[in-house]
Amino acid sequence: MFESARMPQKMTKKSFKKLEPELREALLAAQLPVIEKQQFSTLILVDGLDGAGKGEAVARLYGWMDARHLVCNAYGEPMDEARLRPPLWRYWRDLPAKGETAIVFGSWYQSLLRDRIYKKIDEDAFEKGLVRIRRFEEMLANEDVLILKFWFVLPKDVQKERLKKIEKKNAGRHVLADWAALKHHKKASETGEKIILETSMGFAPWFVIPSQDPEYRDVALGQTVARSMQLKLEDGEPTSVAAPPVVGGLKRETAVDAIDLTETLEKTEYEELRKKYQDRLSELSDRKSMSKTGVVLVFQGNDAAGKGGAIRRLIRPLDPRIYKVHSISAPTDEEKARPYLWRFWRRVPRKGHFAIFDRSWYERVLVERVEGFAGHDDWLRAYNEINEFEQELTDFGYTVCKFWLAISEEEQLRRFKAREETVYKQHKITDEDWRNRLKWDQYAIAAGDMVDRTSTHYAPWTLVSAENKKHARVKVLKTICDRLDEVL
Repeated sequence: MFESARMPQKMTKKSFKKLEPELREALLAAQLPVIEKQQFSTLILVDGLDGAGKGEAVARLYGWMDARHLVCNAYGEPMDEARLRPPLWRYWRDLPAKGETAIVFGSWYQSLLRDRIYKKIDEDAFEKGLVRIRRFEEMLANEDVLILKFWFVLPKDVQKERLKKIEKKNAGRHVLADWAALKHHKKASETGEKIILETSMGFAPWFVIPSQDPEYRDVALGQTVARSMQLKLEDGEPTSVAAPPVVGGLKRETAVDAIDLTETLEKTEYEELRKKYQDRLSELSDRKSMSKTGVVLVFQGNDAAGKGGAIRRLIRPLDPRIYKVHSISAPTDEEKARPYLWRFWRRVPRKGHFAIFDRSWYERVLVERVEGFAGHDDWLRAYNEINEFEQELTDFGYTVCKFWLAISEEEQLRRFKAREETVYKQHKITDEDWRNRLKWDQYAIAAGDMVDRTSTHYAPWTLVSAENKKHARVKVLKTICDRLDEVL
């Protein structure tokens, strides 16, 4: 794969000086409409061999483009905040808004590459890592992120000479890591080839950059960026990805339809069980082993099903310092400018802490689907994206509990009227609630599809009969305690 890139590609300084103004014009001609139209954001991944001049190439790219809309993010070994969260968290945190461009050093490929070179993972784990990366990049591409990946190639003998010059010229620069990497040049090149072969996709292509000649290297980088941004401006929507199929075409009863709404709990038994499980939750949350997991709790359900009441009983026994309740409403302009899951990745808790979501990322396949705020392709592929997100959390040791609180159409009407008639509850009922009620059947279908497609062994849905609030609150508390008992 790297044969052509290893050849001594050359460009004279005279040719470079002649070409540079044209290249700068082309880059700005592509970048400025991107900034103005804000149709997509751009990620430029800079990878490859040490000593190939990646930093020099990026510095020149900065000079050619509008630097006000460029940011450079460099990632090394994760620091404390990153170590306490899933590996992709720090990349999600730093995603650029539409119209903006981010240059990434030390991308999500680096840890996988390093671990394979130093035999910290086997071939199977390496392959699984590549699959996860492909899915991650596809998710970003589907959310209007232009991903350009550059692999800088340098023959071993040239790399060695380059490191000698760097060491001699820049005595203060630390090049020990670069020298160490030189010893693994062959393995790094072979692993790099495999990465490129298996992860170069139409939505996230790799470009191999010959790096022996600085001028040739930098022109190759600049031309590719300009051409790719221009093509993206002219291109349409990315190819949609269908969610895993659910048998359709027949009138079927979903798991949500089958919830037994007659379940109830008397006041005396409720008080006894509520105290029992609250005390149990307090003890579990105070265990030393809690530091090994983060807890993500998701509450969805019919309007007026009692999500807020269940959450209040849940947080009562918890130390306020270890939990945060996130009430999710319509996305802000800042959130709309980024991929859908960005605002939820930002709310991922540290290990040892709870994040409680009153509505969540599932709004895309519920409200946004039914109300038409998300296109068909957007909400359809969201099932896969959500499953991937939750798997990232659980693979990192998090505990994810998801609750669907269900009530009947008749009970919802009764609660709506009660809210209108009770002064201190009137803020809980809006015109939107009444409008949503008119689409009860559509929401029921959406909820059934949601459970079918996203109830996994690592993040299962718990379906809660909430016709009786006492029963619902106890079931939520008991479920959380049982799950924590399993993992602590």
